[in-house]
Amino acid sequence: MYFVKLWNAFASLPEVEAIALGGSRASSNYDKKSDYDLYIYCKTIPEESVRISILEQCCQYMEIGNSFWELEDDCTLKDGIDIDILYRNIDSFAQDISSVVEKHIAHNGYTTCMWHNLLNSQILYDESGRFEALQKRFNVSYPAELKSNIIKQNMRLLTGNLPSYDFQIKKAVGRGDLVSVNHRTAAFLESYFDIIFAMNEMTHPGEKRMVKYALSGTTRPGCVTDANTSNCLPSILPANFEANLNTLFADLFGDPKKVESDIQCIIDELQKVLD
Repeated sequence: MYFVKLWNAFASLPEVEAIALGGSRASSNYDKKSDYDLYIYCKTIPEESVRISILEQCCQYMEIGNSFWELEDDCTLKDGIDIDILYRNIDSFAQDISSVVEKHIAHNGYTTCMWHNLLNSQILYDESGRFEALQKRFNVSYPAELKSNIIKQNMRLLTGNLPSYDFQIKKAVGRGDLVSVNHRTAAFLESYFDIIFAMNEMTHPGEKRMVKYALSGTTRPGCVTDANTSNCLPSILPANFEANLNTLFADLFGDPKKVESDIQCIIDELQKVLD
């Protein structure tokens, strides 16, 4: 199997401390076409020539050194499955998660994504045990102060201030600037879902399947369960949560003049739950 051969080769490098599999492949929520998200935790990033020598044995296509978000090599294995290989300094990674989980610093959307990534990664290689130690260190109940900070910061971005997204969207609609409407609505939803996951004490799963995860309640650290069924308890969500989002998406370019009222409806229902 090319995937196994590839990560074993990286595990032999002295600068590599741990290797973890993330994304859908680390759970049961994948299919044959799902790609691999492979995280290489290093003291220093392996030299490009070394990475290429490993990848060319297992990959039919390679993009080396993409750095749009993190440093990564994006490839297609010889069996046709795509693989994203991300290189991280393990100390910097730990500090980033500590700032959220232990220091309770909120972001403008996606606050707990890296925490979620750590807790839900499958360890493939961890000779020193450092990555497993990080998983144990941060496998804690959702901090109340973090929850409060995320809600406060992102609620102020949604509404109530001159720079708030609802006000920016209103102005963009008035100008007929659909690009700006789309851009600000996307930012609005980033903060909205940060609040949704925080108020349910769920780690943020990232940019995919957010509605599904919100409805299922399955990204809580430790997963609060129903004593009768052992299933995760459903999330506490605003009234008409999914329907209001679908209405917003339908109006975004179909009838942009309705977007302002759609946004206000979403805010009002969210506020009722928070109150």
